[in-house]
Amino acid sequence: MTEARAPRAVTHRRVLKIALPIVLSNATVPILGAVDTGVVGQLGQAAPIGAVGIGAVILTTVYWIFGFLRMGTSGFVSQAEGAGDRAEIAALLTRVLMIGLLAGGALIALQVPIFNAGFALSPASDEVEALARQYMSIRIWSAPAPIALYGITGWLVAQERTRGVLVIQILMNGTNMLLDVWFVLGLGWGVQGVAFATVLSELVGLATGLWLCRAAFKVPAWRDWPRVFDITRLRQMALVNSDILLRSLMLQAIFTGFLFLSARFGDTALAANQVLLQFLSITAYALDGFAFAAEAIVGQAMGARSPHLLRRGAILTSIWAGGAALVMALTFALAGGAIIDLMTTAPDVRDAARSYLPWMVASPILGIAAWMFDGIFIGATRSQDMRNMMAISFVIYVACVLTLVPTFQNHGLWLAFNISFVARGITLGLRYPSLERSAA
Repeated sequence: MTEARAPRAVTHRRVLKIALPIVLSNATVPILGAVDTGVVGQLGQAAPIGAVGIGAVILTTVYWIFGFLRMGTSGFVSQAEGAGDRAEIAALLTRVLMIGLLAGGALIALQVPIFNAGFALSPASDEVEALARQYMSIRIWSAPAPIALYGITGWLVAQERTRGVLVIQILMNGTNMLLDVWFVLGLGWGVQGVAFATVLSELVGLATGLWLCRAAFKVPAWRDWPRVFDITRLRQMALVNSDILLRSLMLQAIFTGFLFLSARFGDTALAANQVLLQFLSITAYALDGFAFAAEAIVGQAMGARSPHLLRRGAILTSIWAGGAALVMALTFALAGGAIIDLMTTAPDVRDAARSYLPWMVASPILGIAAWMFDGIFIGATRSQDMRNMMAISFVIYVACVLTLVPTFQNHGLWLAFNISFVARGITLGLRYPSLERSAA
């Protein structure tokens, strides 16, 4: 079921039509993280903040290992969209849903060794660890939902149906925030209340996503099992997704290592870094809106074999992302202190977070190239380049941690963190000319 079609023009309007709903939907995710942190921050203690941070990072790390499901799906579906292959688009949805549900079930079954491994790497205090275990033991039961949603999100983004992604995020995160306030401040459930709110909201998100994909189930190919389980297509997906998985593991090792190393400087530094990571999340999700637009446009250009549209898509999406990065940096410089005060009432955490705030002002500018090249290479399914350049950047990060942290302590850790962004942008940029040639 292939429908030949002329490639669509790449315009500023098209870029914004794809990107703005993603920017809005993604913005609700770090806002949710800020609400989680802010709600437990009203308890006036550092330990609950650190517990939610450690617990969420461990689970996010495990879940984002399966982030290849969103990225790989986006690349394959956008290229099938560019080629007009509706049958393959439907079959891809079935494949990714099956992978997501099976992976989530496996995590539930393996929760005990996963938790033990996570805390073996974390030097947090006994109080923080005990609270974090309570949080994680509840949240793990919704694991199939967020993993399956990775595939659904990639499937929608590739077809430029980003308003659907916005609907999912608003319903899911809005539910989560309302339940956060009710369970924690109203019912007094503390850290456990944050976990229960997340479980229920993730189930709402999965149900919404399946409803938005309902048209695909009218295409017979969604249950054309010889196509769904075609060995050649599955092998291609496995190769691309394994590369993205390795890349994601290294990227998450940087983020997870950052928070775990923060704990070595005490509960106050850990809580301060957790608060500031919400700033980074806001930046990443805002820039991801334009990176997702690059995925869809570049992938469709690859499917249509149009190097011209690929280059134009890469340039226009990056221009808009650069403007967003400047806005983020300016916002953090002017309002960062006030945002910190809203997120925690602990005086020591407020003071510590302010001392490290300049690093968050610099991060949007230093990270812009890394985020945009990720989107461009995902759309082109150039996963080997992503894997290899991430490996180089990871080695650079580790070297910076070993040399900077002993001397500059937490400031050295923040510097190494930002250097890893710069390294990713430079190394992927060096591979871009090859990507553009491959479109022809």
